[in-house]
Amino acid sequence: MKDKDMPRILLAAPASGSGKTMITCGILQLLKDMGHSPVAFKCGPDFIDPMFHQSVLGIPSYNLDTFFTDDDTTRALMAYHAENADLTVVEGVMGYYDGLAGVSVKASAYDVARATGTPAVLIVNCAGMSASIPALIRGFLAHRPDHGIRGVILNRMSGMLYPRIRDLIEKELPVQVCGYVPPCDQMHLESRHLGLVLPGEVKDLHRQVEELAATLSQTLDMEKLLAIAQQAPSLKTSALKTERAFDVRIAVAKDEAFCFLYEDNLRLLKEMGAELLFFSPLHDEKLPDADGLILCGGYPELYLEKLTSNVTMRTQIRDAVRSGLPTLAECGGFMYLQEEMEDPAGQAWPAAGAIAGRAWKEARLKRFGYITLYAKEGSDAEKYWGDAFPVRGHEFHYYESTGCGSDCLARKPESTRSWECMIATKTLLAGYPHLYFYSNPGIAA
Repeated sequence: MKDKDMPRILLAAPASGSGKTMITCGILQLLKDMGHSPVAFKCGPDFIDPMFHQSVLGIPSYNLDTFFTDDDTTRALMAYHAENADLTVVEGVMGYYDGLAGVSVKASAYDVARATGTPAVLIVNCAGMSASIPALIRGFLAHRPDHGIRGVILNRMSGMLYPRIRDLIEKELPVQVCGYVPPCDQMHLESRHLGLVLPGEVKDLHRQVEELAATLSQTLDMEKLLAIAQQAPSLKTSALKTERAFDVRIAVAKDEAFCFLYEDNLRLLKEMGAELLFFSPLHDEKLPDADGLILCGGYPELYLEKLTSNVTMRTQIRDAVRSGLPTLAECGGFMYLQEEMEDPAGQAWPAAGAIAGRAWKEARLKRFGYITLYAKEGSDAEKYWGDAFPVRGHEFHYYESTGCGSDCLARKPESTRSWECMIATKTLLAGYPHLYFYSNPGIAA
């Protein structure tokens, strides 16, 4: 165990829809404009918010999740990725205390702040409030003695009202008010069925973020924010231990349709000795010459005409999987391997045809949330993939399939609910769950 000095803050909110992602992007851009070299993290299992940090701002971004990893591993991942940064910014998830099953603080933004000793700054959506704002903040401070909240940012706040509300809060409560964000209705992020739209789909997103950063440079007290970050205690952590035991090449699908990848999953594979060969099932005609294949999730249902028309790629993937190329397929990648997939309008399209099944969209979310995945006794998952289980992950999808598989059992935390899932053979593990490799490095091996 060693101590590491690391200035850091966690940007949280009382609830989803408070403006966390856009304000986090604006602050990260402003930090870059000020000459800082920040690194970003996202609390929880979300794939899309880190894409905004990475693709829009060019800032490295990773997930931190205290359901997926124990406290020490969570701290070690933070320390590893912040090695070359001068400031760490963590974006929270949902409401500050919202965790497992909606009834626990485990895996909440608060839990990440607690595990990593990161001071939190609460972004409060002040629309429709004035003198009630201190009461809301007081509730969050009183809820836990180790709340970790050191500052607040007032979102959707009038510049004329701000000085009076700031003085009221700082007079009544032991937190610093770090500025405000005026109503900016022209700056918003649209959503679709799996969350925010992807960064490349937002018109003039770079311009929006730059304009927001320019506004924040006038309305935020960056000296206060940076002082809070500097007050973070030393991070107590141990080094991540990974053995380089393999020499393999793994083809990894990565494009507009297949983009839900945990950077730390890829890192762990590389640390173990894998060379990763990225390719596009949408745009490339040839599957890389590799010893294994990863088909991750994403939005293949939005690109079915193009995926279907790429017959050469579909055929090569079908033949490779059928011939025994070791393959992991998650969610959208799992649907792509099936015989047929429907688009959101209900039109059916031929998919790769490597496994039996048809995928179609339902009107509401199907199985969703955190899960721990177990191999069923006597199953091929236990026989061929035993060291990979149990492994933690999550499901989040509107699509259903006629061939979800039954080699594994997914159990929800803080719940009695479970269900069968996953198709397992000697060389294939495929299903709706997204897996987080650091929860059990045996899955990567």
